[in-house]
Amino acid sequence: RRVRGLSSKIESGRMSEKKAKPFLPLNITVLTISDTRTDETDVGGNTLKTRILNAGHKFVEKIIVKDNIYKIREVVSRWLASDNVQVIITTGGTGITGRDITPEAIKPLLDSEIQGIGELFRYISYQEIGTSMIHSRALGGVANGKYVFCLPGSTGACETGWDKIIKDQLDNRNRPCNFASLIPRLDEK
Repeated sequence: RRVRGLSSKIESGRMSEKKAKPFLPLNITVLTISDTRTDETDVGGNTLKTRILNAGHKFVEKIIVKDNIYKIREVVSRWLASDNVQVIITTGGTGITGRDITPEAIKPLLDSEIQGIGELFRYISYQEIGTSMIHSRALGGVANGKYVFCLPGSTGACETGWDKIIKDQLDNRNRPCNFASLIPRLDEK
């Protein structure tokens, strides 16, 4: 059964219109996970930083750590305990090689996983890079009242993850729903 007017709203893009309400900037951190990247060569992490600032959010910090499960957890745990952080984005380590351990490092820290993040990322990636998307284990979740998003390390993957998924969900004006508006309720029991 067809919902009256729904398909035309989706086709015209009206389902994601932003209503006239003030933008609420969020405090966001970026963790680059790589054995080889430096601040100068971390194009993916720097791309995320630029996009975060261009969207009007507050960029708190960017750190680069080696592919070490305990170093990853150390940084993410510190940010999860901070009152100054609302969103954590990691880039790198989501592939399928032995050194790709980001999902294993992050999943035990999550209170709940947002299944749709990885699913949507792979769907969009399939349209961009075909079956190569199968190598991605991108994920998202909630921990200690904060959002955690884990993206692959390539610049293209960072652009896709931010531009086509995360950016709109962190905008409290995005309709019909968004993650930003739910932040005050993430710790409800």
